[in-house]
Amino acid sequence: MFKENSNLSSIRKGQIEVICGSMFSGKTEELIRRLKRAKFAKLKIKTFNPHVDNRYGKSKLISHNSTEIKSLTIKKSHEILDLYDNVDIVGIDEAQFLDDELPNICNALADRGVRVIVAGLDMDYLGKPFGVIPKIMAIAEFVTKVHAVCVGCGDIALNSHRTSLSKNLVEIGSEKNYQALCRMCFIKKNK
Repeated sequence: MFKENSNLSSIRKGQIEVICGSMFSGKTEELIRRLKRAKFAKLKIKTFNPHVDNRYGKSKLISHNSTEIKSLTIKKSHEILDLYDNVDIVGIDEAQFLDDELPNICNALADRGVRVIVAGLDMDYLGKPFGVIPKIMAIAEFVTKVHAVCVGCGDIALNSHRTSLSKNLVEIGSEKNYQALCRMCFIKKNK
């Protein structure tokens, strides 16, 4: 007869998941959905977001359609290791604004058996890979690319077109500063 090893049944399997796409594609909404499902399953979660994204305050993540969940604000990615408190799942929103150490932090957590869910922009307003997201995508077990709707033609949008004149790489904004555009509309707007 098979006897279950009690040590094996308590081992958690860590993994990294990435939710990426343009602005207005539902990245934060999908992150919150996954975290709320985990809470429903009685799993312990902890959520983090970078201090530079203070559009909705410092104690919660809020999607563009007002879905929200409690969150901690951090300045550096290494703070996650100090604050994660042996939880089952760590959620990280707007990860493109965090430092280059984040991929190592994600690996360290996954190696400890934590499910890490990272959400962020995969491309900047110029259509180039943005921040640490491409590096985390490379080490992730699962990558989900979500799409917005192009405001130019109604097709699927993969670009975050900046409508303001700012040339800063990081420019926190919303519908008044950005538009979601498909490839062709993005090319036309940027000629």
